[in-house]
Amino acid sequence: MLANRWARNFEVTKNDLDYIMNMLLEEETPMTTRQLAKVIVEQRLEEEQAAIENQYKNTKVYNPAENYAEGDRIVFTEMELATATVAEVRAGKNPDYGDFSVISVEFDDDKNNLPDKYREFAAALQQEHKLGHENGDNPLANQTSIDPDEILEVEDNHVMRVVHEALRENPSLKRVAGYWFPEELVMETDIGTLHLSEAVLDINGGGPMRTEDIINEIGGIGNAPMKLQVFSLNLALNDDDRFDEVGPAGEVLWYLRRMEPDAVRDVPGLLDYTPIEYDDDLLSDEMFDLETELDDEYTDIEFEGRLPRATTTILYPHRRAGTLPLNARNLAIFPLGRAPRIHVELVDKEDGEKFSGWVVHEHRYVFGLLDYYTKHRLPVGVFLTVEPGEEEGQILISHEGYKPRTEYIRILTPDGNNIKFENKKRQIGAEYDDLVIIGVDDLAGVDELAKKNKKKPLAAIIREMIQALSKLSPQGTVHATTLYSAVNVMRRCAPGPIFATLSANPDFEDVGDHYWTLSR
Repeated sequence: MLANRWARNFEVTKNDLDYIMNMLLEEETPMTTRQLAKVIVEQRLEEEQAAIENQYKNTKVYNPAENYAEGDRIVFTEMELATATVAEVRAGKNPDYGDFSVISVEFDDDKNNLPDKYREFAAALQQEHKLGHENGDNPLANQTSIDPDEILEVEDNHVMRVVHEALRENPSLKRVAGYWFPEELVMETDIGTLHLSEAVLDINGGGPMRTEDIINEIGGIGNAPMKLQVFSLNLALNDDDRFDEVGPAGEVLWYLRRMEPDAVRDVPGLLDYTPIEYDDDLLSDEMFDLETELDDEYTDIEFEGRLPRATTTILYPHRRAGTLPLNARNLAIFPLGRAPRIHVELVDKEDGEKFSGWVVHEHRYVFGLLDYYTKHRLPVGVFLTVEPGEEEGQILISHEGYKPRTEYIRILTPDGNNIKFENKKRQIGAEYDDLVIIGVDDLAGVDELAKKNKKKPLAAIIREMIQALSKLSPQGTVHATTLYSAVNVMRRCAPGPIFATLSANPDFEDVGDHYWTLSR
């Protein structure tokens, strides 16, 4: 494709940088990398088109209906702009076409690698020919008609990456929140303006607030156009540790860092994850399938494109911390952004109640669901569904609820330095995964036990879990999913290391269908 060839050879020149710098200075409007890349591409295409038209201004475009004389220069638009000189003109002989001429032309050696240097073409043709219609008044006008947006997309966004690097290396440009602007036009923002911005955010609960709204609240920062004021304040806020940019891609929102929840700034202890090295060759095909089905946030899984909704089974550490894992499915729902923390609005799909949510991409979780979990008395193992809301930055959350009924579930209880499981009655009012659900009555006792088990080898924790859980089953077996859920009460762990340990350690025996027991 022409767009691919165009993009593959693309480089930013000094003329390109001078052009966009002058444009930014004249228009006083900050622009994104994509916008600037498109400007460069459009300018290049216009220059190429002008060069083509200038190159062929004394050359006739071949049209079968036109008359030509010896010595005329002709360009053939249907032959990649091949050029030739008319060497001879003679009368044509074909009763089907009436009177017409035949021109013999000599192609230029330095223009084309054509198999025949001399060729003949019809001229002064009385009958209509498709080239006559296609060429129109200015057949050279569209010789560079490539869609600039198409060029920006091909070759893995090569053009935008090249432009971004060139802009980054230009000391005369400043970048904030994805926008570029000449440093010399950036408005000075004094400490008083920053103090006022902090006060505005403080009054508004810490944020999030759009830069435009902050500027309006403080009465503006000068007489410059609003876009320039916004860019200048964004730059100043970005350089001040008091402020945190928390908007999704394409939107700038500010929050006071000191007023962000603790679990947003620091990973909750229950979610603290220390990777465990393991040989994935130890996992069978069935284990890989189960690992993908569980979709732990620390399992490398990719889903292409966006999803209309995603459903996740909530493990104990997420239920306790009031978080949702940013696993492969949920990543396709929640917004991306430039910042490590993104503020979103979580909406209870059942009654519309809104909760403040935070997408913490760096540590792979969404914080802000504890009130929702508590409100609906949701158990560990509940199926939680998320989907985009009607407004940008809004996420709907829901579950399949029903009238609470008494059910037997497994309860984990500290037993000195050990654990035990018992089947006990509990009121449950939501659909849940029977293999994942685990109840805990003595939260403080379990927390203390988890601290003691933090440095214990994974194999030892797995052995203790199988030993305790197997007593609940007449067969004395434990499903790998239940084991994964139980291990995560003691320490945050992805299924891969657990499955590899089961497979490699002779203490554990596979009895089929993902069920395991201790070796006899």
